[in-house]
Amino acid sequence: MSFPLDPDTVSHGIQLAVAPVFLLTAVSGMIGTVANRLARIIDRARTLEERITLAGDSDASRHHYVELAALRTRGLLANGSIGLLTLCSFLIGLTIIVLFLGEINNFQNLRIAMVSFLSGVACFLLALVCFMVETLIATRLLNFSKL
Repeated sequence: MSFPLDPDTVSHGIQLAVAPVFLLTAVSGMIGTVANRLARIIDRARTLEERITLAGDSDASRHHYVELAALRTRGLLANGSIGLLTLCSFLIGLTIIVLFLGEINNFQNLRIAMVSFLSGVACFLLALVCFMVETLIATRLLNFSKL
């Protein structure tokens, strides 16, 4: 497989493939945000587990178990969001490769690029839904009566 060395073709291929890279920037920011939330969920769960151990069998420990269940759900949603964002990154990367190869090597399979790009965007949207649900659960757990 030989690649043409025409600078105009290579330059146009790079321009075409760079557009999806901006989506990768958004995805990396989202992964950082969700990973941060997941770390906080894990820290809170560890704190509650210690409190349950110290409290024994009391009303407080039952309340902690309810909160732990909600934290587990939040953790699953955060993990799902990270998984979808990772898949999104992979699909966008595949889109970039196909677009670039299509431009410099006359690889005429734009259907792959279209499917991979739209699938990546769908994964991004699903990850946002997981993030939104996780955030709603987190705000539902807020207890303003102690203020």
